[in-house]
Formats: sequence, structure tokens, C-alpha cells
Amino acid sequence: MQGQYGAVVESPVGWLGIRCEGAVLTDLEILARRPVGARPVAPGARAVVDALRAYFRGDLGALDRLPVNPSGTPFQRRVWQRLREIPAGRTLSYGVLARELGTSARAVGGACRANPVPLAIPCHRVVAATGLGGYSGARGGDWLEKKRWLLRHEEAAP
Repeated sequence: MQGQYGAVVESPVGWLGIRCEGAVLTDLEILARRPVGARPVAPGARAVVDALRAYFRGDLGALDRLPVNPSGTPFQRRVWQRLREIPAGRTLSYGVLARELGTSARAVGGACRANPVPLAIPCHRVVAATGLGGYSGARGGDWLEKKRWLLRHEEAAP
């Protein structure tokens, strides 16, 4: 989703484009580079910026405390709520989550791929039964390096 962000923050996994409704996080995009014309932090996004900075400094619970309201189907929102319950330093497999939610691993993967607020909804903590799995719909390259970095940061590398 391109467009104006309430804040843009540099991070170890790339530039982060943040959109909020008031102080509630609605979108977080991991970007390849800083967007042209990025503006100062909007007042509603300040808490999100502070939480992201705290998370990357080592306060792994900082993002758990953020209010989020992502757009999605009722099924996606149910999966995302369950993902928010996975603590930092832990991972669950797509299959385990699917059994818990009464669905398929592929459907869980689809909800992870559609996640509009990665990091705050920690889809990086969902792994394949026999390895890393994908991240943001990618199965290789830079995206998997981002997932590896996040899991190492949280000391949850599979």
C-alpha cells in the first residue's frame, strides 16, 4: 500500500512506514528504502515509533502493548489475534496453529501473508514444521533474512 505515512522509521529490517487512526496502529509496511518526502512523526504515531524503537533496543514486549486495528476478514482477524498471543522468544508452526484454529496450515499462511501490521502482529514467529517457512509471502531472499533477524533478536531461531 503506497501513500502517506504517519511516520517513517529506520530499523534493522528496513524502513518502516506507519499508519495510524488516532493512536491505534492500522498498517506497518517494511520498505526497501526511505520513501521520498517522508514527513515528521504525526502525533498519533508517536507511541508506535517509541514502541518500535524500544523493541529494537531489546524491550521485546513493547509491541505487545500497542493497540492495533488491522483491516481484514473475520478469519484473518482471528488468526492475527492468536499470533499476538505468541510470546517473544517462542515460535509455533503453521500446522499447530491450524489445528488450534480448526483450519488448514495453508489458510494460516494466507492470513500471515495478508498481515497489515507485521512485527506488532508477529507473523515472523510462525514457522514451518521442518524449518523457517516464509515471511510476508516470500520463501527466500531478503524477506527470509528479515525473519531470521527478528527470530535471532528474540532468541527464537528455529
